[in-house]
Amino acid sequence: MKKISKYLGLPILMVVLLWSCENLDVPITTQLTPDVFPQNSTQYIQTTGPVYAAFRGDFAFSWWWTQSLTTDEAIMPARGGNWFDNRNYIAMHYHDWTADNGIVSSLWDWSSRVIGTSNQAISILNESMPEGAEKATTISELKTMRAISYFMMMDSYGNVPLDTLYGDFSSHAKSDRKVVFEFIEKELKKAIPNLNPASGISTYGRPNKQTANALLAKMYLNAEVYTGTQRYNDCVAACDAVISSGLYAVEPRTTYLQMFYPNNGPQMKEFIFAVPYDPAATTVGFNGQMYHARYDVPRSERAKFGLPFTPSAPRSTLPEFYANFNDANDIRNKQWLTGLQFLNDGVTPVKVTTTKKGYDQFYTGSDGGAAYTYQVDLTPNIVLRQNVTLFDCGNDEIAWNMGYRNVKFYPDATSTSRNQNNDVPFLRYSDVLLMKAEAILRGGNATLGHTALSLVNMVRDNRTTTAPWTSVTLEDLYKERSREFTWEAWHRNDMIRFGKYEGQWGFKTNTDTYRRIFPIPTNARVLNPALTQNPGYPQ
Repeated sequence: MKKISKYLGLPILMVVLLWSCENLDVPITTQLTPDVFPQNSTQYIQTTGPVYAAFRGDFAFSWWWTQSLTTDEAIMPARGGNWFDNRNYIAMHYHDWTADNGIVSSLWDWSSRVIGTSNQAISILNESMPEGAEKATTISELKTMRAISYFMMMDSYGNVPLDTLYGDFSSHAKSDRKVVFEFIEKELKKAIPNLNPASGISTYGRPNKQTANALLAKMYLNAEVYTGTQRYNDCVAACDAVISSGLYAVEPRTTYLQMFYPNNGPQMKEFIFAVPYDPAATTVGFNGQMYHARYDVPRSERAKFGLPFTPSAPRSTLPEFYANFNDANDIRNKQWLTGLQFLNDGVTPVKVTTTKKGYDQFYTGSDGGAAYTYQVDLTPNIVLRQNVTLFDCGNDEIAWNMGYRNVKFYPDATSTSRNQNNDVPFLRYSDVLLMKAEAILRGGNATLGHTALSLVNMVRDNRTTTAPWTSVTLEDLYKERSREFTWEAWHRNDMIRFGKYEGQWGFKTNTDTYRRIFPIPTNARVLNPALTQNPGYPQ
């Protein structure tokens, strides 16, 4: 079992952090003060721990839900009333969320919490650490974590308040998205000279130089969305910084799936920045949970994956998205559960014994209580058989087997809870290569002897035995990104940039462009009266 403390230096701290949720300006009360703590290198590291614990907190929940359920990548319908949850998930699919949506609020709460906790740690260490390289690196790491959180807020909400001064408890109005973009860019550029140049165990779970460069590349690739100005040559330059470091490589086809296994970690050649998870971790604040198996594995396949719990299995993909997986030789196909199911020997059918009525709740025969055994067959389409208004497929075996399931973050049979050991990548080397390819296709200058085609084939050569492509278009690249980063919470970002977010898929017909950003949550506006609502949403 991986230990988060091995990578992040997060011993149990006997402090209590009461951080701000919706309002970055709410006071943070703590026993952690420069007068009593920290006083040495070990304690300096401990002081940074709450920032990483806070970031891990909702990364696999509200971040994933807002970035994936709002796209054609994933859908989470109700099944027999389960997972209705006050329309939270339905709204993500229909694009009819409001400022009171719990998922939209959770994303704001979480990113604000990371920013507030970062401000506190930066303030304490600025006062208590002696000047020198150690201080410069530690502060730069914290500022990069804060920049990542601001990136998530800017990407999701557009204009957001900038608050970087711990102890300033006044309400802050929103800053223009372009101003926030420029702040993040400046923070990352200032951090790079002081960030650790190494990768691997020594920096795993903490940002290094190439974390900042990769995030800058992501910013520049989306700069026209964020600021109205294209920055494709800057994207190419940021990608080149990562590439030229020589620290990373595309995982070969034989180990692609292993990147997402429960025993993944710093040995993965592609991970530029990943979020470590450990079900046994006990850290200050909300210990993040990585529940992919709970949501993604059919409940009939508990034995197949050796799970100590019965998964709920509400999440699946849509046929429109799965259509991207059309190459029989592509290793990425193996992350999906589709069609007739077998145990891991590939021969023994996965079977369920129920009743005829239990199999099909709409069965009208007089023998509905008779035993019925069938082989599990996952079907591609989501059909709201029970109640369209309630987004309900039904409460029978047919309903629970609707939708192809993704098990990229492979179920963790070692965990005694629903939590998993799988670390979750945020930035990968293959993303850098595909970002550079896209920037070139959109008009950026080719460098280092690369072309858009050669860069895409660098990734594809490690994913499929099919012959390399001889040409590439933006549409080809969009589909390749869909295959490569499935379930990694980048699809909303991609859809918006490619002009596809207002499209139709599943049951969604809403084409409102203002929904490219989420509303400012009601509870955030209550705590911070200076916040105004985003355009398009009720003021």
